[in-house]
Amino acid sequence: MTQGSLSYQFKTADIITKLIVINVLIFLVVIIATALFQLEDNFLTQWFVLPESFSHFITQPWSIVTYNFIHTGFWHILFNMLWLYFFGRYVTNLFSERRFLAIYLLGGIAGGVLYMISYNIFPAFVSTVGTLQGASAAVMALMGFSATYSPNAPIRIFTINLKLWHIAMFFILWNLVSLSTLKNAGGILAHLGGAFFGYVYARQLLKGNDIGNWFERLLERIVALFTPKKKKPFKKVHRNKTTQNASQRFNKETKTDYQKQVDQILDKIGKSGYESLTKEEKDFLFKAGKEN
Repeated sequence: MTQGSLSYQFKTADIITKLIVINVLIFLVVIIATALFQLEDNFLTQWFVLPESFSHFITQPWSIVTYNFIHTGFWHILFNMLWLYFFGRYVTNLFSERRFLAIYLLGGIAGGVLYMISYNIFPAFVSTVGTLQGASAAVMALMGFSATYSPNAPIRIFTINLKLWHIAMFFILWNLVSLSTLKNAGGILAHLGGAFFGYVYARQLLKGNDIGNWFERLLERIVALFTPKKKKPFKKVHRNKTTQNASQRFNKETKTDYQKQVDQILDKIGKSGYESLTKEEKDFLFKAGKEN
């Protein structure tokens, strides 16, 4: 694998870049395949978007994760990837890539769960049918986390100096206002669910509770399953018989002299008692006892 190859560049890239590349590639594959084979818009994505009903979700449980990687249009994926890069940098500058991935995926899952619950309990959604797709909930989780953990981080937009919590508050209020129109209400609730998860994650982490630690360990196990184990080469050591025999004789003679000295000290104790030993003999006996 050469350093200039695309596979090498992808392998050595950070987790944010990898996620952006994966999202863009999936988007392009779906768009190009749909156009070339004259397929319906949802033909390739219907098994990967998140359905609104729990009965339908049971037939494709993986969609609670895969829906984060499906986007409907150019502007949809463009803004999601821009905010993914923007908020993701705040997280990876402070924490490991594995924690970043835990926030991202768990935030998407939290948004998806709230979406399905909303569609099944609120009267405004009961008579409607829809699906959830896009990384917005996961990105909002990164936003909620970073704005809660580092609320006063400075941001400069053109000539205006802002703080991170200002940006987060703007998006929360914008989503709440949009929710009142019931246009894409399910998606907006998913956004709020992701943001709320990020907020809770950061608050608990500030208190010393890592609620995503179990998910990080799960990711480690999954990665380990697909990581080939390196076999250590077998090394055969050839010993010189003459040197080995000489060493054995030396050890045997040394051990015999050592044992003789121990026996002499023990005989002296038997005849005159422990107090009759010199300090050197007591020290020698103490070390002999520890070694045995």
